[in-house]
Amino acid sequence: MNRIIITTNDVMFLTGKSESYSQKLIKSIKDAYDKKKHQPISIRLFCDYMDLPYEEVFNTVNGIKDQSA
Repeated sequence: MNRIIITTNDVMFLTGKSESYSQKLIKSIKDAYDKKKHQPISIRLFCDYMDLPYEEVFNTVNGIKDQSA
Protein backbone atom coordinates (compact mmCIF):
# COMPACT_ATOMS: atom_id res chain seq x y z
CA MET A 1 0.00 0.00 0.00
CA ASN A 2 1.28 3.45 -0.88
CA ARG A 3 1.61 6.21 1.69
CA ILE A 4 -0.19 9.51 1.22
CA ILE A 5 1.14 11.21 4.37
CA ILE A 6 4.48 13.00 4.41
CA THR A 7 6.81 12.75 7.41
CA THR A 8 9.69 14.81 8.71
CA ASN A 9 12.11 12.19 7.36
CA ASP A 10 10.53 12.44 3.91
CA VAL A 11 10.89 16.23 3.95
CA MET A 12 14.52 15.88 5.05
CA PHE A 13 15.20 13.50 2.15
CA LEU A 14 13.35 15.58 -0.45
CA THR A 15 14.81 18.95 0.54
CA GLY A 16 18.22 17.88 1.80
CA LYS A 17 17.66 20.03 4.87
CA SER A 18 17.97 19.34 8.60
CA GLU A 19 15.40 17.75 10.87
CA SER A 20 14.62 21.05 12.57
CA TYR A 21 14.11 22.79 9.21
CA SER A 22 11.81 19.98 8.09
CA GLN A 23 9.76 20.15 11.29
CA LYS A 24 9.39 23.93 10.92
CA LEU A 25 8.35 23.51 7.29
CA ILE A 26 5.65 21.00 8.24
CA LYS A 27 4.44 23.42 10.93
CA SER A 28 4.34 26.23 8.37
CA ILE A 29 2.28 24.05 6.02
CA LYS A 30 -0.12 23.17 8.86
CA ASP A 31 -0.48 26.87 9.68
CA ALA A 32 -1.07 27.78 6.03
CA TYR A 33 -3.80 25.14 5.64
CA ASP A 34 -5.27 25.70 9.11
CA LYS A 35 -4.48 22.17 10.28
CA LYS A 36 -4.45 21.18 13.94
CA LYS A 37 -1.36 19.75 15.61
CA HIS A 38 -2.63 16.16 15.44
CA GLN A 39 -3.60 16.33 11.75
CA PRO A 40 -1.04 14.95 9.29
CA ILE A 41 0.09 16.63 6.07
CA SER A 42 -0.59 14.81 2.81
CA ILE A 43 1.93 14.56 0.03
CA ARG A 44 -0.52 16.55 -2.11
CA LEU A 45 -0.60 19.49 0.38
CA PHE A 46 3.18 19.41 0.65
CA CYS A 47 3.51 19.54 -3.14
CA ASP A 48 0.97 22.35 -3.45
CA TYR A 49 2.77 24.39 -0.78
CA MET A 50 6.26 23.76 -2.20
CA ASP A 51 5.13 23.93 -5.87
CA LEU A 52 6.57 20.49 -6.61
CA PRO A 53 5.30 17.85 -9.07
CA TYR A 54 2.96 15.56 -7.11
CA GLU A 55 3.57 12.36 -9.06
CA GLU A 56 7.34 12.64 -8.79
CA VAL A 57 7.24 13.30 -5.03
CA PHE A 58 4.63 10.56 -4.48
CA ASN A 59 6.78 8.03 -6.34
CA THR A 60 9.92 9.08 -4.48
CA VAL A 61 8.28 8.84 -1.04
CA ASN A 62 6.83 5.44 -1.90
CA GLY A 63 9.99 4.08 -3.53
CA ILE A 64 8.35 3.69 -6.93
CA LYS A 65 10.86 3.56 -9.78
CA ASP A 66 10.37 5.78 -12.84
CA GLN A 67 8.51 3.68 -15.41
CA SER A 68 9.76 5.71 -18.40
CA ALA A 69 13.43 4.81 -17.94
